[in-house]
Amino acid sequence: MKKKLVSVLAIVLVIAMSVAGTYAYLTSRDQVVNTFTVGNVKITMDETDVDNSTEDAARDTRNAYKLLPGHTYTKDPIIHVDADSENCYLFVKVENKIADIEGTNTVAVQMARNGWVAVEGKSDVYAYTVDNALTAVEAGANVDVFETLTIGDSVTNNDLAKYANKTITVTAYAIQADGFDGKTAAEIWTAAGFDA
Repeated sequence: MKKKLVSVLAIVLVIAMSVAGTYAYLTSRDQVVNTFTVGNVKITMDETDVDNSTEDAARDTRNAYKLLPGHTYTKDPIIHVDADSENCYLFVKVENKIADIEGTNTVAVQMARNGWVAVEGKSDVYAYTVDNALTAVEAGANVDVFETLTIGDSVTNNDLAKYANKTITVTAYAIQADGFDGKTAAEIWTAAGFDA
């Protein structure tokens, strides 16, 4: 009986020591969890549908024009920066195959008025600026490239015939603004690999 009592007391003592040991320490716990998402730069570009090639939309990505001397056409490419996009620098490449027959309010004049400045050393490439300073564009912004195309008054039918099937191609580019402090437009263009 004495042996049973000693065994029971030993078990009670072990349990008491375990419980007492559990309460003998001050403890604390905390955690930081870092979740990473991926940023993105996203733009689209469109212009007014002037040739009714898109039946269900007022904006389009392609139009066809019949050239007439002295006539002004709506040609208004607009770059739309996506609402979820990171702030970005905008560039456009404008390949204007009819520049020689434009009137006085040329595409180039309108672009300059809208803040587009030629990128040094790059043919037909322009960077978006505000007061001639390279400017990051915020998410959700819409940036006009130019608004119209005007054919000069003195252009003859023979002149126009040389421009049949010529095009104006406007290509928009965007690159994140973060990480390019102090860089020129030409340096950013090259770093983005847009020449490739």
